[in-house]
Amino acid sequence: MKHLPERQLAVIDGQQLAYGVAGQGGPAIVLINGAGGPMQGWFRLFPDVARLGRVFIYDRPGIGASGKPVAPQTAELCVRQLRALLHKAAIPAPYVLVAHSFGGLHANLYARLHPNEVAGVLFLEAAAPEDVGAMKAHAGPVARFVNRVLNAFVKPDPNGEVANETRSVAQIHAAPPFPAIPVTVLSGAKTPPGWAASGDALAARERSQLALAALSPLGRRIRAAGSGHFPQMSEPELVTDAIAALVTASRERV
Repeated sequence: MKHLPERQLAVIDGQQLAYGVAGQGGPAIVLINGAGGPMQGWFRLFPDVARLGRVFIYDRPGIGASGKPVAPQTAELCVRQLRALLHKAAIPAPYVLVAHSFGGLHANLYARLHPNEVAGVLFLEAAAPEDVGAMKAHAGPVARFVNRVLNAFVKPDPNGEVANETRSVAQIHAAPPFPAIPVTVLSGAKTPPGWAASGDALAARERSQLALAALSPLGRRIRAAGSGHFPQMSEPELVTDAIAALVTASRERV
């Protein structure tokens, strides 16, 4: 963790948010966590990713050092908070968005709403709108049982982003088309155990990953052979190389 940038705090519309900045040069690389994931989850990418340009990491409300969400965390609100936080931190556009898991919904909407600010997107084992609801529908009996047990002991925050995922998907569907910018979809190739994901669930997931790559005519797909859901932990060099390629592509397009 010693390579992570120093944590800073800012208040955006009454919401406390933690963030950090490292590196120099543009386009800025914005790392967007998955649901419940703190910015420390990116530590294996540092310091290599900071050599590519300025890197911005942050904790969304209810995660890490950020405060509990004071409003329903829809994708639209999360995009608005992120833009305000980037402005407060004096990180100018354009950005290469690197979005893991649930953060893929936020990057998807950000690029649609503010295409002139986004130079490229890395969807890292990212959620697609089609995934919301589909994974639960295809979950096996063991996975459903585990979820019931967890929900019995940990009550979800009604303002949390997972509790508002359906609204977030609706916002993506209502947004303008995805722009023709460089897109890389990096998916873990390791198959989870059968109790965790059925064959139907895996097939649905594969379709959604291909759909993310097809969002842009400049989209491509990479499979991380040694990774499951967290390539940034198991294959950080592969993730860094994918970010570097997007940074290079964005500079060539200027």
